[in-house]
Amino acid sequence: MTEFRGSCLCGQIRYEGQGPLRPVVACHCTQCRKTTGHYLAATSALRDAVTITGEVSWYVSSPTARRGFCGICGSNLFWDGAGRNLSILPGTLDSHPPLSLVGHIYCRDKGTYYEITDDLPQAEQNDPNLTTMVDP
Repeated sequence: MTEFRGSCLCGQIRYEGQGPLRPVVACHCTQCRKTTGHYLAATSALRDAVTITGEVSWYVSSPTARRGFCGICGSNLFWDGAGRNLSILPGTLDSHPPLSLVGHIYCRDKGTYYEITDDLPQAEQNDPNLTTMVDP
């Protein structure tokens, strides 16, 4: 069973969990690009497997999702939509579970200043085959 832990830049928010982490997916949608300054990479865990300490600031970015960040240092930590998953930005992990990038979503919205140069799957919109948490 995978154990993981992470935090924001200033350490005021910490999270930990035990259980599988979904492989990393890159999202190139406009909202992700605006909140990160580039594109967003995210893994996810079953929501019930994650314990968060500290006060997460949540921004409701659409009718179906909210984004969790630290109100002190501004670190983007989570993407929370419908379903049993809580998406975690893997750059905030303090532990180093074995993760790899497996694909790209919302490629139709990607920035014009970069190219996707790997051979991983690319979806114009969301791709549930990439983003859905596999049951343990």
